[in-house]
Amino acid sequence: MPISSTIKGLQSIKSMQNVVKSGVPLKEESDFIKLYLYEKERTRLKNEEIRLLLRLEIVQKRLKEIQVYNDEKAGLMNHAEPTSSGKKPSKGDKGDFKIMSIDY
Repeated sequence: MPISSTIKGLQSIKSMQNVVKSGVPLKEESDFIKLYLYEKERTRLKNEEIRLLLRLEIVQKRLKEIQVYNDEKAGLMNHAEPTSSGKKPSKGDKGDFKIMSIDY
């Protein structure tokens, strides 16, 4: 019986210890590939910027709507306070409440 070292191809297996060649080639990279990749990245970033600006516009519009609503309600509350605080109800005065019966 032959020994396993005589198996065809076992001696031709290359390991990192046997390889002398560098993993990075010494020749320069292609400028065309770099230009292509940079152009792809630039268009991707431009599209992302457009989406972000649109989203920012929507958020700012909604914030303005909320601020206008808050200002409007705050103005009504500030305007209504002096009139109600100016009156002091007496003990006999029941105020503006209405009594209603509720049938269950």
